[in-house]
Order: sequence, then structure tokens, then C-alpha cells
Amino acid sequence: MNAQVLVLNQNYEPLNICNVRRALVLVIMGKAEVLEMDGLVLHTIDREYRAPSVIRLSALVKRPRPQVKLTRREVFIRDGYTCQYCGVVTRDLTIDHVVPKSRNGAHTWENLVSACKVCNHRKGGKTLQEAHMRLLREPFRPRAGAYYTIQRKLQQELHEGWLKFVPGFEPVSSLGSPAYGGED
Repeated sequence: MNAQVLVLNQNYEPLNICNVRRALVLVIMGKAEVLEMDGLVLHTIDREYRAPSVIRLSALVKRPRPQVKLTRREVFIRDGYTCQYCGVVTRDLTIDHVVPKSRNGAHTWENLVSACKVCNHRKGGKTLQEAHMRLLREPFRPRAGAYYTIQRKLQQELHEGWLKFVPGFEPVSSLGSPAYGGED
């Protein structure tokens, strides 16, 4: 019942990922149709259901463009798990305020960067000029890509049956390129 199901909008745009139970409820209530089946069979007292893998909603759902939440993980993803001072790629990163909080630096996308422990310690509560350091790239607020919502909810490998509905989809890797539409 915890298997993942891709939910498409009426116009076939990927909208969300839900569990099999929620997908079956939508199908049984007539709010969605099954486009792809999973190999899983669910049994009730008097019926048997093949689990859906992809469903499409009957009505178009209008939604605002998703915003990327400001979290440590999202800063690391934006920066490609790279220290923005020395360029080392690692999972052992910290968050650094370019303008230190002690000097009224804001906790915003434009003031936060990924930094290795050595560089973060070296910079400390100093400005870039005082620490004689430079950023590899100016921090920016990332735009959510077309599959941002799905990428963050995906718990396992992409189902083979989903590939024709999400062309160009790339799951978020633990080390690798950002999964955003780029700078604003």
C-alpha cells in the first residue's frame, strides 16, 4: 500500500506522487483514471484490484509555481555539494552566511552558501574582504524546475512506466548538479 503512484493533471502534466491507497480512492470515486498498472495486486474481502502506477485526474488542477524551500539540503543542492570558497566537492559541508549574522547578515538565499568546515572556520565572523576570500559563484534564489515537487517526494528509483510521462526527468542526486531551472 506504500508503493508510489505518479499523479498527472488532466493535461498530463506531472502533478504529484501519492501512495497506492490514495490513488485507488481517487480512481474508485471517479476523480482519476488509471494509465499504467503496477504488478502489485491488492485483495479485499470481495474484490481484487491491480495497483496503479500512473493515474490522471479527471479535472484540471491549477496550482501556483512551486517555490524552493530554504533548507540546508536545498542550499547544498543549489551549490552542487561544492564549497563555494575552495571548490572541494563533499558531503561534509556547513552553511555559511556571506555577511555574518553578527553583522546583520540575513538568513536568505542570497546570503547563504555551502562551505567546507575548514573554509567556514577560516572565514568565521569576518566579511569576505576581511578574510581575504572570494566566492566561486554569487548565491541566488533558485527557481523550481518542472519536476521539483516530484523530485523531492521520490523515495526510490523512477518506475519504468513513468518515463513516458516525465521526459527529461533527473532525480536529485546526493552529489551532483542542481535540480533547478537556474537563476532568476
